[in-house]
Amino acid sequence: MIEKIREYLGSEADSLLNHQTKTIPASSITSPSPTYLDDVFTYTNRNNQVLRSLQSLFGTGRLANTGYVSILPVDQGIEHSAGASFAKNPAYFDAENIVKLAIEGGCNGVASTLGVLALTSRKYAHKIPFIVKINHNEMLTYPNKFDQVMFASVDQAWDLGAAGIGATIYFGSPESTRQLQEVSEAFQRAHELGMFTILWCYLRNPAFASGGTDYHTSADLTGQANHLGVTIEADIIKQKLPTNNGGYTALNMGESSYGKTDKRIYTELTSDHPIDLTRYQVANCYMGKIGLISSGGASGDNDFAEAVKTAVINKRAGGMGLISGRKAFQRPMDEGVKLLNAIQDVYLCKDVTLA
Repeated sequence: MIEKIREYLGSEADSLLNHQTKTIPASSITSPSPTYLDDVFTYTNRNNQVLRSLQSLFGTGRLANTGYVSILPVDQGIEHSAGASFAKNPAYFDAENIVKLAIEGGCNGVASTLGVLALTSRKYAHKIPFIVKINHNEMLTYPNKFDQVMFASVDQAWDLGAAGIGATIYFGSPESTRQLQEVSEAFQRAHELGMFTILWCYLRNPAFASGGTDYHTSADLTGQANHLGVTIEADIIKQKLPTNNGGYTALNMGESSYGKTDKRIYTELTSDHPIDLTRYQVANCYMGKIGLISSGGASGDNDFAEAVKTAVINKRAGGMGLISGRKAFQRPMDEGVKLLNAIQDVYLCKDVTLA
């Protein structure tokens, strides 16, 4: 298995597989394990029904009872328009195929819209954990606007048999304060009903693209978004892999004043290595006590290699898994299954260790 992973990583194999972090040590974080729920969540305020729902997630699919998760998310029909999302593979206009791909691909759960999961719930909700994404950014208003608004209620998710709910906050946007309040209330209600919560902690503000560099995926800013997410009791954090650092520094140049930072973030807590940058994201999730799952990203020319690379970085940093959609569903189902399995193989491979 490790040789296949090395093949996918190509010239980056040694750098990614042999890196040993000298920033935040592995011994200081809680990394995924078969006893993760017992080690962490049995001491929290989450009720027994939430624990049972989390166990259904961690006990399903090829990664069952490892502490790692592989989730198929397909809400792009709203976020990116159905045509743009499914034109490559029109079979996925049919909601049932989304759930079938998650099951055939050995995923721990499937995250999608209220409509998709409600349409298939009586047939599949007992076969794979459903995660209802309750808010979305619709792209039909002209001109396009970027605001996550509620499409579904927590009670609707519970009624159709969901094990968990998901939501997005666009941290840094003018609308983020309202979104933060809405999602916090929704997460409280989900926990009352016994469902777990996943937060898409994304950044959104034109000012974050500064001086020719896009800091929407900088480690320091995304790390703080993660920290805000765990503060409102997200049980799992979804975040994009960091591609750079120094967002706070860039936004505080000249006469500007933004946020609060500390130079030790850049000199002691991170380096320019992608595993160390991701380790900082994990640290902001209460040192890994709340799991970090990385986004699989858009589909491209080297999907298998990119997916495996993301999984290696996430796992070695102390993350909990991948939530990968477009790379899987924008291809024939058998190829989508193969891609999901390639991701899962990274987490099953004992030779890919914590850095």
